[in-house]
Parts: sequence; structure tokens; C-alpha cells
Amino acid sequence: MECLFGITGKDYTLVAADTTSARSIVVMKGTEDKSRRLNDHTVMLFTGEPGDTVNFAEYIQRNIKLYKIRNDIDLSPRATANFTRRELAESLRSRHPYAVNMLLGGFDTKTNKPELYWVDYLGAMASLPYGAQGYGAYFCTSLMDRYHFADMNLEEGKDLMRKCIQELKTRFIVNLPKFKVQVITKDGTQEIEL
Repeated sequence: MECLFGITGKDYTLVAADTTSARSIVVMKGTEDKSRRLNDHTVMLFTGEPGDTVNFAEYIQRNIKLYKIRNDIDLSPRATANFTRRELAESLRSRHPYAVNMLLGGFDTKTNKPELYWVDYLGAMASLPYGAQGYGAYFCTSLMDRYHFADMNLEEGKDLMRKCIQELKTRFIVNLPKFKVQVITKDGTQEIEL
């Protein structure tokens, strides 16, 4: 019952994840953080099996930090997405694959461009201007297709994100009352309120 959203704009990437942790018909927790900050300019949102998601997200987070310590350079969002995709693909061919779907959003400081990557549990990856994972994709992909354009400023991006969340509240049978929203710019990552 999880929903992840991401959009890119003129000079930012905006990502949002619901904060509900549920199993079957029971809500376990309403303040679950389904994101990991990988470095100053890259955030990973994840959904899937609860044990797999946290384990895999922390594994990726620690390896990205280890790379920075060893090489004294941050990986770009593209390099991070490729590393993550490769790790998922390798785990798929092992006896214990991870059941994790992700959105990786970031801002590449070398090219000064926002980036968003969609990665699924099979190791497929795509670079997109907007994307969604989980049940939110059924309701909001068409909204993003209609209202997204490449040079959106931050206020227009927030407005599109509000439309997506409102669409979920209107049409989705499950109540997802709260979303954690983060914006990634050249200045870094910041949590914001809609």
C-alpha cells in the first residue's frame, strides 16, 4: 500500500514517500521513513518487503559513504543509480534476492541538472522526468503526464505533488495521511512541507 513519487523541474528534484507502515489490514506505524539520504545531492526512496527495504537501503547508503571516504568524491545521482541497479541485479541471481522498488532523485552538480531514476526489484532502471512506485503509480502517472513540463519552478512542482496526493486521498481506498517530501537542489537536500 506504499506510494513513492518524484518529479524533476528546472533546477530541482522533488520526491515524496508516504509514512505509513502496514501489513495486511493493520497499520503498524504512521511515521515510517521510506527514504535514505545517500549524499548531499542524492536521495533514495524505497518500497517493498519491510526487512528487505531497510536492509538494502542501509547497505547502499553505507557503500556510497565508503566510496566517498576511499576516493574523496561523491558519486553523481547517475552513478549511484547504476551502482544500485547492479547490486539489485546481482542479488536477483543469488539465493536471497531483495524485493525492493526504488526512486533515486538527485541533482548533478557537474552538469547542473536534476535527475530521477526509477529502479525495480528486477534490476531494471530508467531515467525519467517524473515517476511513481507502488499503488500511487496507478493514480498519479496520468496526472504527472498531463501537468509536468521540463521548466517547472519549485512552486509549480509542489502544486503538482499536491495534486497527486489529493488524487490518492480521493480515489485510493487506503488512507495515506502523511507524506515526507524532500527537495534536492544544487545547495543540497531539504525536507519541506506541502
